[in-house]
Amino acid sequence: MATLGAEEDALARYRSPLVSRYASAEMGFNFSERKKFGTWRRLWLYLAQAEKSLGLPITDEQIKEMEANLDNIDFEMAAEEEKKLRHDVMAHVHTFAHCCPKAAAIIHLGATSCYVGDNTDLIVLRDGFNLLLPKLARVISRLADFAEKHADMPTLGFTHYQPAQLTTVGKRCCLWIQDLCMDLQNLERARDDLRFRGVKGTTGTQASFLQLFEGDHKKVEELDRLVTAKAGFKRAYMVTGQTYSRKVDIEVLSVLASLGASIHKICTDIRLLANLKEIEEPFEKEQIGSSAMPYKRNPMRSERCCSLARHLMTLVLDPLQTASVQWFERTLDDSANRRVCLAEAFLTADIILSTLQNISEGLVVYPKVIERRIRQELPFMATENIIMAMVKAGGNRQDCHEKIRVLSQQAAAVVKQEGGDNDFIARVRADPYFSPIHKQLESLLDPSSFTGRAPQQVAKFLKEEVRPVLVPYQSKMGGKIELAL
Repeated sequence: MATLGAEEDALARYRSPLVSRYASAEMGFNFSERKKFGTWRRLWLYLAQAEKSLGLPITDEQIKEMEANLDNIDFEMAAEEEKKLRHDVMAHVHTFAHCCPKAAAIIHLGATSCYVGDNTDLIVLRDGFNLLLPKLARVISRLADFAEKHADMPTLGFTHYQPAQLTTVGKRCCLWIQDLCMDLQNLERARDDLRFRGVKGTTGTQASFLQLFEGDHKKVEELDRLVTAKAGFKRAYMVTGQTYSRKVDIEVLSVLASLGASIHKICTDIRLLANLKEIEEPFEKEQIGSSAMPYKRNPMRSERCCSLARHLMTLVLDPLQTASVQWFERTLDDSANRRVCLAEAFLTADIILSTLQNISEGLVVYPKVIERRIRQELPFMATENIIMAMVKAGGNRQDCHEKIRVLSQQAAAVVKQEGGDNDFIARVRADPYFSPIHKQLESLLDPSSFTGRAPQQVAKFLKEEVRPVLVPYQSKMGGKIELAL
């Protein structure tokens, strides 16, 4: 077989579409090897700095040497070391020591592998949330603008996907926004609940550090506090095994799975509305909806969101099962699983938020189609208003009810059996019995009189519950986003 060039070789290997096709560069970097191993080196630096400040024999020269080589990572050497040692952390200890010969003796002093492994994971999870939160806030902001613009526009409501009372386009959008606001709150809580593992040793007892500091418990506690602060955390878990509790991963992926459920629901609604031709996602001038049917305008962005949201929702099963089988202080059957599920959850959430932002920035509304559907269904919904108007005009409710029952069934037969338009109101106009209210029919059929307090609910909801939660993200709202492949 001929030797492949670097680019061809890359194309000959499987690459996750989450990275190669969809995810943002920022989220891709957050779970990259460079971020991971660069963070390992910073954690070794934090540990050495803290140990030095507490009296261990570590020199300024050793610290400066480590600082100068934080990003000078020989990945080829690290790979060779791992092949030989079958241990990724020790491979990188040796690789770091190779470019820091003066500091070699104090790198990883007193620590176990999970000092860099777990603490890096917690940093990456925190940073992942910090990337997702502004994106979620942007989606909420764009949808809030859409809801405000269409707060008064009547549209047919559906329950059981059957015609129900009217609502407004803006009010329906607020149902989406409310779910996303709950997700925003949940993501903020999950991020803020994250603690640092800190320096806990091989089984979480800090025995190695207690030995280093000759039994001085206060220095061990201060070491934990100093390293935690250097890593940007306010708190560390007070007790751990070799790892931080894997229930933390459950909490993290649960809120992301919940976000996936919200987005799946929103995009399913958009897909259904696209079929009704009432609302469509943006569609580029040269975009092709179908290779066989040129007229089609498939809601591919919403379909992508639903497709990936399903994947996101299933990923929470991994940490649920992992946490349940962590024997005593830890087993290693969590490691390979977590390499996949944690990264994929954040990458997937990142993708669907970016795609939903693109959708929300270009939603197209077709008022005439919406009006036509209202005209088809509203006559039946107006029957109670007609009965009340007739009673006020001196009619008998039971007689009126029977008249309407007969006329509505006749009109329904025209719609269902003949494929015609709903002619119920025309039948009411033609019946002398209803002559006392003929002049009121237009006002009785005004769609805005059937939407209740929907417009007021939209205004109050956006003002009191939505706009305030977006305030911390105002500086990160940014411009429109272009769709990925």
